[in-house]
Amino acid sequence: MITKDNMVYILKRTELKNITEHQLEEFISEFDLDDKGNVLIPYQHKGYTCNDKMDLFINSDIQAISFFSGCGGLDIGTQLAGVKVLSSLDFYEDSVNSLRKNPFFSHSEHFCENINNVNGKDYINIIKKNNPSKLLIVGGPPCQPFSKAGYWVKNENRKANDDPRNMIEPYFRLISEIMPDGFVLENVESILHPSNRPAVDVIVNNMEKLGYNFSMLKTNAADYGIPQKRKRVFFIATKKKIKASIVQTHGDDKAIKNNPKLLPYERVIDWIGKFDDELYYCDEQVDTTGKWNHELTCIPPGKNYIALSEKAGYPNPVFIAGKRYWSSLLKLHPLHPSWTIIASPGHWEGPFHWNNRRLSIRECAAIQTFPDDYVFYGSERSARKQIGNAVPPLLAKKIIEELCRWI
Repeated sequence: MITKDNMVYILKRTELKNITEHQLEEFISEFDLDDKGNVLIPYQHKGYTCNDKMDLFINSDIQAISFFSGCGGLDIGTQLAGVKVLSSLDFYEDSVNSLRKNPFFSHSEHFCENINNVNGKDYINIIKKNNPSKLLIVGGPPCQPFSKAGYWVKNENRKANDDPRNMIEPYFRLISEIMPDGFVLENVESILHPSNRPAVDVIVNNMEKLGYNFSMLKTNAADYGIPQKRKRVFFIATKKKIKASIVQTHGDDKAIKNNPKLLPYERVIDWIGKFDDELYYCDEQVDTTGKWNHELTCIPPGKNYIALSEKAGYPNPVFIAGKRYWSSLLKLHPLHPSWTIIASPGHWEGPFHWNNRRLSIRECAAIQTFPDDYVFYGSERSARKQIGNAVPPLLAKKIIEELCRWI
């Protein structure tokens, strides 16, 4: 519940009633309470809009072509950085329709197609018509072959580099046919795992063969003002010399102690507090039912299933620590960043809202730093998939701004 006049979020005591006493005391010790025992959390809304900001890029001399565009996370960031996106491409129709529904991309040409079915000649007229002084290509080839989930398969059986979902080679084929001034290739951090070395070799070899210089940036989105802990790798390449970096702006208490210039990590409540209103999710299934519904209500904000284990001092333990996915029954803490928003969570995989429900589409989008006015096409399940697969737009903005320094 939110009191809109003074922007104080009220976390009702009834939402915390099933938490064991010592864990509850630990949680509420950080907050002021009202006379009913409700938790009071002052906050500010940090969302933004994009569909009213065409002036950011419309006259840009630096322009971009996007592949594996998804619903537009990397593309939004590109245009927020002042680079006009001339076209997008994705094989998932709902994602393409999301791009089409937003005026922020009304000038772009959107293609719903498998990347293997297009070539550089298809973009000759688009490039000629817009005549950019500098041209970029941006994209994140599908990351499923390199995700941590794949490690459940023995390394000798994974063959991630031969996985048909590995779209790195087709991406470089188009780069070789278009030869932009620079490009971005985004992927999951686990592509750097020793098991995936052949994939990294393919990336590096292709860049060198085509005459590009590059920097590899390992990022945790939370370090750059995103309200989410999300680790990703960006290869940014240019025909000129490059020594790219993006300066860390945020950190935890330990990091701030070592570098007092850092800001504290973003508080997730400042990005989603506004949206804890049925007005924003009245048509969505955010309630939780089933086997572990009661147990979810027993977990303090910021904790996971381990809170109900012997390790956490829980009376009559329900779970054994280390026997479930770490994200099992994982619940957001309002004063900390969210954990990674994923595309297809299991039934009891978090993060869940501290009010013992699933996050809404709008909340997931805000945690990813999608604009408040951004529209997602398709079913609720489809929208969650699109959001979970995306690059956080405000992180993408920093990456593109850095690339533009070196082209």
